[in-house]
Amino acid sequence: MARNKYPEETVNLILEEALKLFIEKGYEHTSIQDIINNLGGLSKGAIYHHFKSKEEIFQSVCEKIGNENTAYFNKLRDDKTMTGYEKLKMMIKAGYANPGSNAIIAMSNKIMSDPKFVMKQVIEIYELIVPCYIEPIIKEGISDGSIETAYPKELAEVIITLMNIWVNPVFAKSTPEEMHRKMEFFSVILNGIGIDILDTETILQYVEYSSRYNG
Repeated sequence: MARNKYPEETVNLILEEALKLFIEKGYEHTSIQDIINNLGGLSKGAIYHHFKSKEEIFQSVCEKIGNENTAYFNKLRDDKTMTGYEKLKMMIKAGYANPGSNAIIAMSNKIMSDPKFVMKQVIEIYELIVPCYIEPIIKEGISDGSIETAYPKELAEVIITLMNIWVNPVFAKSTPEEMHRKMEFFSVILNGIGIDILDTETILQYVEYSSRYNG
């Protein structure tokens, strides 16, 4: 594959192989040479033609994961066959079931060592995820009768804060036992305001997700 003739395909190949290696070996233990060795004959020059460093590859991999998540969230939000309640439940499950979850675990040390990147992710929660996805889904649930609340925005912010920070093992490392207690307490909070969206399967999946991170 000539990089000048098919630059987009070359970039995608580099990102796909880098992501596989980040998951398999971790970001810190993956070198540029490791990535080159998995590119089927592409030269080091082909990589440096598109990326100046492993750091740039990391940033592009994260952007790729973000774009895939956005596509999934758009499809879920716009689904006409589900109630708001069902969509909200699927959004909760996306925390551990999305395609990028293993990659996030593998790159967690790198993510947490970059304060600007972390702050960008936190800001995105409140400026993108809440207003574009969680809040509209809750309002849809109010309209179709599957969710009862007078505080859709506040509920959206609480749910996303707890899911993306408090029970996220990348931000708040927890043992499986601690994660189980967190998820049970989270369920108590939501049930107390009439939002029963955390079933046993979801709780156990978050515990398993935490175990992968600690492993």
